[in-house]
Amino acid sequence: MTVKMIAVDMDGTFLNSQQDYDREKFSQLYQVMKQQGVRFVIASGNQYYQLKSFFPEIEGELSFVAENGAYVVSEGEEIFTGEIDPEIIQEVLTILAKFKQGHTILCGKNSAYVNEDEPDSFIEHGQKYYHRLKKVPNLFDVKDDTLFKFALSFPVEQVPEVLVQLHEALGDKVIPVSSGHGDIDLIIPGIHKAHGLMKLQELWGIKNHEVAAFGDSGNDLEMLKHAGYSYVMSNGQPRVKVAAKEIILSNDENGVLLKIEELLGN
Repeated sequence: MTVKMIAVDMDGTFLNSQQDYDREKFSQLYQVMKQQGVRFVIASGNQYYQLKSFFPEIEGELSFVAENGAYVVSEGEEIFTGEIDPEIIQEVLTILAKFKQGHTILCGKNSAYVNEDEPDSFIEHGQKYYHRLKKVPNLFDVKDDTLFKFALSFPVEQVPEVLVQLHEALGDKVIPVSSGHGDIDLIIPGIHKAHGLMKLQELWGIKNHEVAAFGDSGNDLEMLKHAGYSYVMSNGQPRVKVAAKEIILSNDENGVLLKIEELLGN
């Protein structure tokens, strides 16, 4: 079996519950990947600036499918940037105002934005995933950035119901996907993690059957269906487990690194 590209989701997949990973083991496997010419890609709903902070020594060598595919950066170079039409941004913000239990972060290329009236607890939660997060008086007035995603937060038990309501309210302006922990991302139709992987595959001449992907949540579904080798964590969402070829050990049992070790034949 030939794997030329390994794509990993971060939260609930590559990262353990402490928001970290076995850095020593990864470092050894990364050297093997380099020797074998295997590309390592981080594919996450999170912000590029947050994702690269997990790999300080090598972030300039890696590729990132950030913001669920809306921002793709390879070796420090921008490969793809999505954009939501400014009119649709206004329409979606108007619709979201009716969801009283929800909190909203508006995500752009230069920064993410949050209303300064949001509770401190939510802003602190947001800063974990968005290292560049600006407080603004009104999200409707954010204009000087390329905006490509909404990140919403709801009480966990409401998420299934809210997803249905958002689908109905938003039509096909933006697509709601669950990203775990009560978080829901609204993404550009057709711009998801698999789309980001395809941009990198074009760059490197890698076929779908040469891709291995790892995930745990609804925003990983397209990527798992796209990849020749697809793995879902034992802690993953039930409907995601059905989409993958194999269920592996959880994110707290080094599931991803042990499977990568196996794929590399080490």
